[in-house]
Amino acid sequence: MVVHPSTLDLSLTALFAGWAMTDELQRRLAAQGFAELRFNDGVVVQHVLAAPLSITGLAERMGVTQQAASKAVADLERRGLLRREPDPADARTKLLHLTKHARDAVEATRKLREELQAELAAEFGAERLDEARSLLAAVIGRFGGDDAIRARRVRPPR
Repeated sequence: MVVHPSTLDLSLTALFAGWAMTDELQRRLAAQGFAELRFNDGVVVQHVLAAPLSITGLAERMGVTQQAASKAVADLERRGLLRREPDPADARTKLLHLTKHARDAVEATRKLREELQAELAAEFGAERLDEARSLLAAVIGRFGGDDAIRARRVRPPR
């Protein structure tokens, strides 16, 4: 038996809509030469994008152990998205930097998100899209999630 979307509660509807949009974004990124990207890469990239960080700094910002941050960094390095360089202030410390490929991926992702938003606005109406976004933002705020978004510490529930 197939479940009709209208029978889902708001949290599942929002979650599944986000997954569907993310799947489409991933498909479009792959078509542009970014097939190696994973959704979870953004968890690290968003922190390094603002400024180079040490693994210790990354772990603190992400709210994880240094071991967990090191494991994520090693994977991103292996896939050519991050590189380590000595800190000019302390050569013993290595700072994480996005590679050109990673910066290109960020730009491609931003453009594709804008395109997807424009397509949805054309199909469903900009006003409906704005209302949906406002409602979901209010729900996020209602349950205290806006601080996590501002701190870039959004994670799935436990």
